[in-house]
Amino acid sequence: MKRGRWLLIVLLLFVSIVPSACQQGEGKKGAQPRIKRVQPASPSKRVILVILDSVMDKPLHEAIRNGQAPALKFLMERGHYKPDVVSSFPTMSVTIDSTVLTGTGPDRHRIPGLVWYNAEEGRLISYGTAMWETLKLGVGDVFMNSLYRLNNEHLNKQVKTIHEELADKGIETASINGMVYRGTTEHRLKVPPAIADTTTLPRELKTLAPKYFSLGALSRLKPDDVRNTHAWQSYGLNDEFSADELIYLIEQNRLPPFSLVYFPSNDRDVHKKGPAETRGIEQADRLLQRVFQAFGSWDAAMKDNVWLIAGDSGQTYIERERERSVIDLRQVLNPYRIAALSKPVTKQDQLVLAVNERMAYVYINDAKVSHAEAVRRLQQEKRIDVIAWREGEDIHVRSGRNKHELTYRPKGNVRDRYGQTWNIRGDMGLLGLSMRKSDNTLEYGDYPDGLMRLHSALASHKGNFVIVTAAPGSEFVGESSPTHLGGAGHGSLHKQDSHVPLIISGAESRPDIFRLTDIKRWIMGELGR
Repeated sequence: MKRGRWLLIVLLLFVSIVPSACQQGEGKKGAQPRIKRVQPASPSKRVILVILDSVMDKPLHEAIRNGQAPALKFLMERGHYKPDVVSSFPTMSVTIDSTVLTGTGPDRHRIPGLVWYNAEEGRLISYGTAMWETLKLGVGDVFMNSLYRLNNEHLNKQVKTIHEELADKGIETASINGMVYRGTTEHRLKVPPAIADTTTLPRELKTLAPKYFSLGALSRLKPDDVRNTHAWQSYGLNDEFSADELIYLIEQNRLPPFSLVYFPSNDRDVHKKGPAETRGIEQADRLLQRVFQAFGSWDAAMKDNVWLIAGDSGQTYIERERERSVIDLRQVLNPYRIAALSKPVTKQDQLVLAVNERMAYVYINDAKVSHAEAVRRLQQEKRIDVIAWREGEDIHVRSGRNKHELTYRPKGNVRDRYGQTWNIRGDMGLLGLSMRKSDNTLEYGDYPDGLMRLHSALASHKGNFVIVTAAPGSEFVGESSPTHLGGAGHGSLHKQDSHVPLIISGAESRPDIFRLTDIKRWIMGELGR
């Protein structure tokens, strides 16, 4: 009994950290995403994209000033740095990673968040959040979602990942510790016995991934290397394992033209200690120094490689006092019957909640529930800064801050800085919008690219739902949601969650428009494809 309980605890701890669970160079008026080339890229150069989970501009610069990040400083001084690249929305890892790999938003890649409700199947989909939430939803089901269904079923097959697109052209790629990895080569995920024996998971799962594929203890590049893959090390889903696997490819002279390497550990430190935390950056930098040395020297690491060091989402400080920081949606929507996590959703359940930290989907599951009344109840909570829903082509936006409304739809007479056009009516201040007087272009404030990102999330999957986001300092909870009191969280549309830094080093070009949706196109250009 003790052994079984210990194995289950280890398993749950693993599940809880799988995905956390992150104007220079802007386009001119009417510009479409494109690549500005000084000279053709060398076809021999490889592109290495390293994603540092939840790295942000201010702590990155603080770490550099304190001498904690010499490798990142080295890359920054030899390249281009952009502190405020716009992430995807919701600002949750699996949605963002899907955007980076496909070059599309959730309206096309179909991964709406870390947690979402599949109305067609009548079940809540989770890729792994808090321990108790995972336990109630079913450990085996959450594992199947994150290890198999995410890549093989949920990620839209009508869009291609960069791995698939390059494979079609005969170009090999690598994915190291990325939870979104779909490629064209069949691999077997070897489920650790401790996990298989305590769930309904089989010992092996077939999956499609790039030729060079690594996902902790489940799929290794370096044979029989068990360092950093034990249960207490998250079965290899850590920075050390990621660095070891990348170094192995370098030393074996097998580094392909494109590699995505995921460093997840900083996210946990920031969640716990807040946005100013730099320990995770320092740790990642030490590992990058080892990677550089694997080439023989730091200068040699630059010779034939283009390095991209990117964040996925920012994080926002969460107030320590629970009564100020936590927005309990069950209390806000108290009169309604809300689906329980541990039971199948039934017709008697009026609402279904899918909480993604500082963002949530509120699904109306009962045709008798007044959409307008549900919105009015949400508006009573002043810490909800964005309330949005879709009616036909129109998107409606309200807030707990006031009683105003904004309505908009794509393709109108108002053009934004990304060349997108909109038809807008109502209070533009709800999304921090303003008009630039010099050329009458729409500018974004606290919610970067907010119109498109909100539109994309509202079109990401079927169902009658409302999107809500929490104002800075607060986060949502449902039945068993994680909280980050005195730490930090992400998920929202706000710039604190949405701006991420990007270092490009070793390239003679850079994107004209800095959004994560544009990174794939730029990489393909660097590879001459």
